[in-house]
Amino acid sequence: MTTTDAALRQKVADRIRNYEHLVKKDVYRQHFHLMPPVGLLNDPNGLIQWNGVYHVFYQWQPFKTEHGAKFWGHYTSKDLVNWQHEEIALTPSDWFDQNGCYSGSAVIDDGNMYLIYTGNVRDVHGNRETYQCLAVSEDGIHFQKKGVVAKLPKGFTAHFRDPKVWKRNGQWYMVLGAQSEDLKGHLVLFTADTLDNWTFQGILAGSGKNGLEDFGYMWECPDLFELDGKDVLIVSPQGLTPDGMKYHNAHQSGYFIGKLDDTTYDYSHGAFEELDRGFDFYAQQTFLDESGRRILIGWMGVPEQGEEHHPTISYQWIHCLTIPRELRLDEEGRLIQQPVSELRNMRTNEQDHAFYIKRSVHCIPVEDMTSTEVLIDQIETQKGFECCIRGAARLIYDKEAGKLTLERDRFEDRQKEIREVEICELKELHMFIDASSIEIFVNGGQEVFTARFFPSPGNKSISISGRNETRIKLKTWHLQKEADN
Repeated sequence: MTTTDAALRQKVADRIRNYEHLVKKDVYRQHFHLMPPVGLLNDPNGLIQWNGVYHVFYQWQPFKTEHGAKFWGHYTSKDLVNWQHEEIALTPSDWFDQNGCYSGSAVIDDGNMYLIYTGNVRDVHGNRETYQCLAVSEDGIHFQKKGVVAKLPKGFTAHFRDPKVWKRNGQWYMVLGAQSEDLKGHLVLFTADTLDNWTFQGILAGSGKNGLEDFGYMWECPDLFELDGKDVLIVSPQGLTPDGMKYHNAHQSGYFIGKLDDTTYDYSHGAFEELDRGFDFYAQQTFLDESGRRILIGWMGVPEQGEEHHPTISYQWIHCLTIPRELRLDEEGRLIQQPVSELRNMRTNEQDHAFYIKRSVHCIPVEDMTSTEVLIDQIETQKGFECCIRGAARLIYDKEAGKLTLERDRFEDRQKEIREVEICELKELHMFIDASSIEIFVNGGQEVFTARFFPSPGNKSISISGRNETRIKLKTWHLQKEADN
């Protein structure tokens, strides 16, 4: 451990200790989502399960609630519910990462855990340099940096980052998000026999490939994996233009379904589909756990989208991660997201309700609306209905228009803003409501809405209303963990 590294770790420990009391006082502090102890959290990194333990690393700026030189924070869990915050995994303390240990992934090789990440460097004039770096650990907690293992190839700007690494047919693969010198977003590929010696293989996907025109000016946080016989690419393109109900966040996240040719290194794929229809979802990453499940966790935020207006800033923290979601493909080739089954272990105080709605409002009795799960099914409606959550968000189903709308209060001025998706028939709504977030899984996870919201602390109601005949049944649970974060 270098002197700089040790000094940074001590500074972070001091800051956590100094602000711990203030952070815990915040009414918007989450109950079952991962958050930073202090400061700013963004991308999930290095998701992996090793020897029965789940590891979630994350981008962390502990010294302020703004972006800056990122660390890798670290959580571990044995059950995806109760998490332990570990010591810092990576600090921005070397010449190749001194302005930030940017996003990356984790793999296991020869009985050790390796982190592959982007080192961000700025020169005295503010010009960016970028390096792909390696670190190793024997225990999954303490990491030793091994330095630079891949450099920027010709033809690209220094916006070249977020390596996702995996092994296939005995060979290592690494995809990264990239920007070409003509300022277009791409997915690029490296291959290797060993983790410290990578060969650039070229552009796999992006603007000008597979029928895509100018599809964004940068692709971030790529993830290419096999699922149900297909090669799924998840990526976060920046610079897409709104199109009907799509692409209304500052930056987007979505997926392609295709096939990777291991000989030609060509990735053929279909159309881009959004992963999440809500306000706050980005920089997602997946991993294959020891039971064979493909699990996704995302950042519940979007770059350059109203971060400065979050009320948690006054309590010296900002942002959180989504709950873990299991992925599969349905018969129509859609990516289905469902909450992992372990979350059911948080359920307490199950309540069953049935409502007949006709020009009326029905309040749902819930033990604690700041930590609850709601499952609405057996829906029969003539024209639709709406669900109001703590007076700060509404979910509106318009059967005649064939759409589902999530409305919330905009953070900066409390004006209404919406996100929408086409829904021919609404069969089920599965909601996870925390102190300052909502995750809504529609029709078994065919669509998902993810959003932060900041209700008045005194408003803990949830109600269902309509102007037509509607019958629904629902269950509610209070969610309780065994241990605090």
